[in-house]
Amino acid sequence: MHAMQYAITLPADYDMQIIRHRVKSKGHLLDDFEGLGLKAYGVRERGVDGSPVNQYAPFYLWADPEAMNRFLLGDGFRGVVRDFGRPVVQHWQGLFHRPGPAAGALPRTFTRRTESLPESADVATVIANAVAGHEELAASDGVHGTALALDPRHWELVHFTLWADAAPESAGDCYQVLHLSAPGTGRLGAGRQW
Repeated sequence: MHAMQYAITLPADYDMQIIRHRVKSKGHLLDDFEGLGLKAYGVRERGVDGSPVNQYAPFYLWADPEAMNRFLLGDGFRGVVRDFGRPVVQHWQGLFHRPGPAAGALPRTFTRRTESLPESADVATVIANAVAGHEELAASDGVHGTALALDPRHWELVHFTLWADAAPESAGDCYQVLHLSAPGTGRLGAGRQW
């Protein structure tokens, strides 16, 4: 599993209905994309859920790394580049994924929190503790699914959780989910990825 996100920060007075319309008209195009575990079409709106910015920031969990490459080099991503410029694409090595009790519902929000690993930390211990936290979180009411991933270049963990309703403030930056494409969630596995 690989996690991936790019964020397109938009002007403060940007009409977010443009993004909503874009997702409504094009979101279904990845509903059967081979190798994609899931894509949460996320937005943040300035002043909503504590967001300081307007932002389109979809989050992906890939079951197949070749599919991620196919997407980034294909027509869909070319459209993003054409309309908004080429964004920085963050990606992380998957460590854990588990569906939650609300996996059958459409998620309304997702949260993303990044955690830097201190230089002095034992990485294996920190990751084991983070996985234990996600195992507990995955059993919580309202959780659609949760994932943990690692960026070994910057030694950061990314905590990603889909929520059936509003997310707790402590969970991280909150994004509204406009659409969920989930053709391969079953291929993401359930539990530790190493």
